[in-house]
Amino acid sequence: MSTMLEAHPLQTSIRQRTARLGVIGLGYVGLPLAMMYTRAGFQVTGFDVDPGKVATLNSGGSYIKRILPEEIEQLREIGFKATTDYADISQMDALMICVPTPLNEHQGPDMTYIEDTARAMGPHLRAGQLIILESTTYPGTTEEVLIPLLEQTSAADLRAFRDGRDEACCFHVAYSPEREDPGNTTVERADIPKVIGAPAELTRTLAGELYRSIFKTIVPVSSAAAAEMTKLLENIYRCVNIALVNELKLLCQRMDLDIWEIIHAARTKPFGFQAFYPGPGLGGHCIPIDPFYLSWKAKEVDFSTRFIDLAGEINTSMPYHVVESVIAALNDHGKALKGSRILVLGLSYKKDIDDLRESPSLALIELLRKRGADVYYNDPFFPEVGHGRHYDLNMTCTPLENLDRYDCILIATDHSDYDYARIVREAKLVVDTRNATGGLTASNVVRC
Repeated sequence: MSTMLEAHPLQTSIRQRTARLGVIGLGYVGLPLAMMYTRAGFQVTGFDVDPGKVATLNSGGSYIKRILPEEIEQLREIGFKATTDYADISQMDALMICVPTPLNEHQGPDMTYIEDTARAMGPHLRAGQLIILESTTYPGTTEEVLIPLLEQTSAADLRAFRDGRDEACCFHVAYSPEREDPGNTTVERADIPKVIGAPAELTRTLAGELYRSIFKTIVPVSSAAAAEMTKLLENIYRCVNIALVNELKLLCQRMDLDIWEIIHAARTKPFGFQAFYPGPGLGGHCIPIDPFYLSWKAKEVDFSTRFIDLAGEINTSMPYHVVESVIAALNDHGKALKGSRILVLGLSYKKDIDDLRESPSLALIELLRKRGADVYYNDPFFPEVGHGRHYDLNMTCTPLENLDRYDCILIATDHSDYDYARIVREAKLVVDTRNATGGLTASNVVRC
């Protein structure tokens, strides 16, 4: 590394922990990131447009189940604060953007949160600041959406730094995809390598210095678009393989084979196989969304992502398959779906987390309701569920009591807290989408 880069003022302040950091978007990605930097000795300010979240954090509370209020209080004691005032951005030396990137009603990228954030930041930017986008998005977002908006709204007529430009009138912009895995207790966040791409070598160096202060491994790539594509590859890889096992599950049911037994046998091979598991549909912020981001972007270069589109089609169809399985199981018990009492176990998109984003359980409840079922739910993480971006349920959690009053118990999410032996013993009928009852033998269980 050159002497010039070694002596860069921002590098020095990062190494000395005097750089002031801002994290924009205090959700499942941004808040844990802000916590890591605060614990590493940085002065961190969290920005969010939700005054409720800001008030909760500033009073020592938490709205994310896995983050305890005591942890937030400890952070406040060592300097962390939250605010809705974007004017404070001018005081930051580096800023990390962690806002949502959902799909719009046409299954295309919804850049609203990124665009609104850029417009709010622009008037308060100053030369020398480092801005890093972490939100999952399509290749080209950093250079085609974020940078132009920051430049257009900059009160001081600043520009994003590129090789050959005068750094004195520039800010730096990089992309580094988040790699959060809610509920994963086997891999420490600091052990997850951090991919970084930027339009200029100096920017990559500065971003690498910032992330190296809390992550053990830094993986630089040639551009922001390459880093954006890296994130999509990771999640589309999972999406396609999950679609494969979902399709094989349907085939195995036709052939009277147990897909779970087959996967467990296949995973004993010590090379060339990685186990993926079927389910009632895809959930979470990334895997259900990323394939559509890339398919949308591919159309700009007249390319059809047939393999990816097919995987998305299969995964999207799984909640409908589950409903048909419930109908068939009820028919075998002499019941119609219309008017039946159905208790759905688990709302979150995977076990033991408090995250509803794109959860297939929400789609299952809506589909069952449309077919005339009387639907209830139980989830230890959600005492109630109201209105969201893609659902409008307005339900409260039903206690796990008198299970025999339901015509069917539908296991949608296999939380560890559930006593599945008791559930099977007391229920009239159980439809299991997660193999949660795999170790039990009972005539009232249908696995789908």
